[in-house]
Amino acid sequence: MEMTFPSGARLALVQGDITKIAADAMANAANSRLAGGGGVDGAIHRAGGPTIMRELDAIREAAGGCPTGSAVATSAGRLPARHVFHAVGPVWRGGGMGEAELLASAYRACLRLAEEHKAAALTFPSISTGVYGYPVEQAAEVAVGVVARHLAAGAGVLREVTFVLFDAATLAAYEMALAAVRGRPVQ
Repeated sequence: MEMTFPSGARLALVQGDITKIAADAMANAANSRLAGGGGVDGAIHRAGGPTIMRELDAIREAAGGCPTGSAVATSAGRLPARHVFHAVGPVWRGGGMGEAELLASAYRACLRLAEEHKAAALTFPSISTGVYGYPVEQAAEVAVGVVARHLAAGAGVLREVTFVLFDAATLAAYEMALAAVRGRPVQ
């Protein structure tokens, strides 16, 4: 499923392995320690090789980590991308602790990095919906909404965003979120 904006920019949804999809930049669902982990983070580090962790070690030494709602950039090692944007989404605590804004902020941070690094194509996983426990339907609404607003503005280098979703249930949730965006004007 996809949506094309008047500017020609495109938002697409696919099921698959994000480490195998070529793009200028790939977002990673990282932890605030930038220390590697399981799920998407582990897969990106395994596929990308040790270069990514060495760069994160330097960032960690200089900055101490990455706050929730933020992202940092590294090279992509052996991945089919130039950059990896390590985004820290929130742990789900029931929805009353600012989780939606923190999740939106993590996606916006990656979109800003894409523009700064002149990335025309960016891939995203479903941030915070694994071990962080964010309900996938709610996360999909936030993610698709943030990306659609950015692409609808049409002012940047970024022309294509693809959500690469691991399983059919996650893909279905993102399809529902995209259908909702398509049914109403993007603001």
